[in-house]
Amino acid sequence: MSKNFILASSAMVVTFLACQTESSAPGKSVETIQTEGKISSIIRSPVSANGKVDSTNVAMMDFEQPIFEFGEVDEGAVVKHEFVFKNNGKIPLVIQNAHSTCGCTIPDWPKKMIAPGESGVIKVEFNTKGKTEFQEKPVIITANTYPSVTKVFVRGIVHKR
Repeated sequence: MSKNFILASSAMVVTFLACQTESSAPGKSVETIQTEGKISSIIRSPVSANGKVDSTNVAMMDFEQPIFEFGEVDEGAVVKHEFVFKNNGKIPLVIQNAHSTCGCTIPDWPKKMIAPGESGVIKVEFNTKGKTEFQEKPVIITANTYPSVTKVFVRGIVHKR
């Protein structure tokens, strides 16, 4: 046998063994979850192995007003709004992140858990500088709800100065 064949065979065996999980070891299991920074997908998954969705035992964000119509403002105005919500779910609500699609809309969300039946507020500021005409800015909220992403919107007309 040549040295190249032995080296290539050894490399394949090492690669094969490195790709194995410890799940074959008695009483052990290793699971890797790619969450891209979203812990809500591993807090409590309402999807079972058989594909059924259990959406009754999750946190639920119910907003009093999911769309805020700010009317008409002049360019350069800063529109502020508080989105009030209630956790109508059966477990504490954990908001992991809230963001918008651009830097002109800044949300501030509760960093503590919201118990079932309790309310919370997501404060939003939309800076209209450089924006004109009809504007609709989403606030994208990631939490331990099902689905894990909820959106609320700030929208209205911005007049050029």
